[in-house]
Parts: sequence; structure tokens; C-alpha cells
Amino acid sequence: MTEPAFDHAPVGLAVLDARIITRCNFQFAETFGGTPADFLGHSIAILYPSQEDFQKIGERLQQDDVRHGTYNDERIMRRLTGDLFWCRVRGRSTSSDVPFATGVWSFADISEDRPIVSLSPREREVAILTCRGLSAKEIGKVLGLSYRTVETHRANLLVKFEARKLPELVAKLTGMPL
Repeated sequence: MTEPAFDHAPVGLAVLDARIITRCNFQFAETFGGTPADFLGHSIAILYPSQEDFQKIGERLQQDDVRHGTYNDERIMRRLTGDLFWCRVRGRSTSSDVPFATGVWSFADISEDRPIVSLSPREREVAILTCRGLSAKEIGKVLGLSYRTVETHRANLLVKFEARKLPELVAKLTGMPL
């Protein structure tokens, strides 16, 4: 079935059913480095940097604050070539009660605005919570760490992103102009 608005949308679109790609448009295929046929019938897991990342997002989709049927975030994804890139992901399930029911998801490559920096899973968690405006003490409480450990992770992030201060780090992490 051809639908020009879906097939030729300027953002990558995919229909997922139980996290399996059942349909995708040309921009989705281009973003991830293939043709639409290359993705059909495959788990979206093939486009995550790791199985652990795939599972963590799956767990996040089942939390009460997300179960209203919509979700959005910015994360690192993987092209079919294995190259990593920053991606803005937004989705809406057809059922607010079943997070993995059929849903429509959009994927936008935002890597021009963000450098790819190798982060440990803990550094990634600290970076995300920092961008949400949490203090070191609040992040420590969420992650079960001391605030000093959080500060150490933030110091590592400052070095990796070549930022002088926390506001500059947040700007680089979120792609905001400096």
C-alpha cells in the first residue's frame, strides 16, 4: 500500500508491532542505511548500540509515566553499517494500556548537532539526568550513588565533551547553540 505522506515524509517513520518493524518509509531506511525492505520483519533491536540499551528502553516504556501511549527521547542509535549516531525518537502506541502494541515512531538524525563520544552506561545515565536539570545529589539518589561519585562522572563528561563548566556541557549534550 502506497501512501505518499508516509512514504515520502521528511522524517524517518516506522510502524512497530511488539517492537518488530512492520513498515517504514524511505527516510527511515536512508537514516539507518538501507532500503525499506531491509528492515521489514526485523526487531528494532538491530538499530540499538547494544542489547542492554534495547532492554533499558523497553523497561522505560513500561513505566507508569510513559504508559499513557506516547514517548520521546534523544539517544544513540546504530546504522546497519554499525556506525553510531544521535537520534531523536518519538512514538505513539495505538493502546495506552499496552506499551508494545502497534505504534508509529519517528526517527530524526541529529548527529550534526552532537558529537559521538564513547560513554560508559553510568556516564550516559548521569548525562541524561544532568540534562533534565537534576543536581548531583538528586542524581545520586536516583542512581543509588553518592553525590561525589556523580561529580566524578560529571568531571569525566566535562573532559570528554571538552566543556569548561556544567552549562557548557549541558549545551553540548542537548545540541543547544553556545
